[in-house]
Amino acid sequence: MSQEKISIKNGNGQGITLSAIINFPEGFDKNKKYAPVIVSHPGGGVKEQTAGLYAEKLAENGFVTVAYDASYQGESTGEPRQLENPYIRTEDVSAVIDYLTTLSYIDTENIGAMGICAGAGYTANAAINDHRIKAVGMVSAVNIGSMFRNGWENNVKDADAMPYLLAGANARTADAEGGLQTMPLAPAKEEDAPNEELREAWEYYHTKRCQYPTAPGWTTLRNLTQIITYDAYNKAEAFFTQPLLAIVGSNAGSAWMSEDLIGRAASTDKTKYVVEGANHMSLYDGEGHVGEAVSQLVPFFHKHLS
Repeated sequence: MSQEKISIKNGNGQGITLSAIINFPEGFDKNKKYAPVIVSHPGGGVKEQTAGLYAEKLAENGFVTVAYDASYQGESTGEPRQLENPYIRTEDVSAVIDYLTTLSYIDTENIGAMGICAGAGYTANAAINDHRIKAVGMVSAVNIGSMFRNGWENNVKDADAMPYLLAGANARTADAEGGLQTMPLAPAKEEDAPNEELREAWEYYHTKRCQYPTAPGWTTLRNLTQIITYDAYNKAEAFFTQPLLAIVGSNAGSAWMSEDLIGRAASTDKTKYVVEGANHMSLYDGEGHVGEAVSQLVPFFHKHLS
């Protein structure tokens, strides 16, 4: 496997250049056609973390893969920094596809996409909108709107999330007066974590386990005016027709968000695969758990991108 750092002009009207890493399988021949897989990172993550790990492992199994930094994040351009507007994150997936369709060695009829955590939710939303995506893989999927509205374990009513909407609106007013209101996307301190799973999120982003200089772990508070009302699975009942593989940990508090899409999607080919003993975070970088997830993703994408 080899890789190359690339820049992608995002044609979605925001004037953004995405920073990405494209991975090539062993024996790559530019005169042949390859099925690509786009890999989207979690909220607060960057391409050098779990998205890059999965992209490399899929490339080792014959795919051309792209892991990229979301608009406004990582090494991609855009202001304000760390903006996590879910609609833009969804459009980023299609922007990478736009780029891939210009490459002579890409099989544009067989494009796959996957993501981890919120990146999986954005990938699902992109697939609903953009049917150039022919197969979707999800690992520890999070529908970021549902998570913020309903809580990690789906125990909060929608209407009770109104204070978040108001906080987002107030942050926009404060931003307009100067400065930038921020909030953590994962616990900023170990003691802030409400449970072991989210303690691992702190550990992943803020210790040597997987911290990275371009992933500071915070986002803009103004995002809440988009996130709270966002549904990554909007209209899945009609338009999510592609094959779907959702990989979840048996101990993941977030598993309900994968099950939600499986229940809602119009697709007749949809599978939930459970990694026993895994939680949400161990599927990011746990060697055995990631290996098991990849062992399912590889045949899934080979089957549907051929």
